[in-house]
Amino acid sequence: MKNILLACSAGMSTSLLVKKMEEVAVSRGIEVNIWAVAQDKAPSEMEKADVLLIGPQMRFMKKKFSVVAEQVGIPLDVIDPMAYGRVDGGAVLDKALELIGE
Repeated sequence: MKNILLACSAGMSTSLLVKKMEEVAVSRGIEVNIWAVAQDKAPSEMEKADVLLIGPQMRFMKKKFSVVAEQVGIPLDVIDPMAYGRVDGGAVLDKALELIGE
């Protein structure tokens, strides 16, 4: 089971993306736990995650989150703006799995 954390400004804009990612994972037979949180909750949630993906509107937070991600030993990246805008669950799931090393 892979744990994928998404972070955005308020935790709301990524909720649809989470649903799309879950649908793709089910169709591919991949066991994942995907959840989204607001930026202020991301540091504490990182301890439960295998990877953190940040909404493109928060790319300026990458450096701050990198410090915590390094401490807990997880990779992180910014979600591709095109995939985010299209709510492309498959592309975002693929990126998360790639970062985890799957």
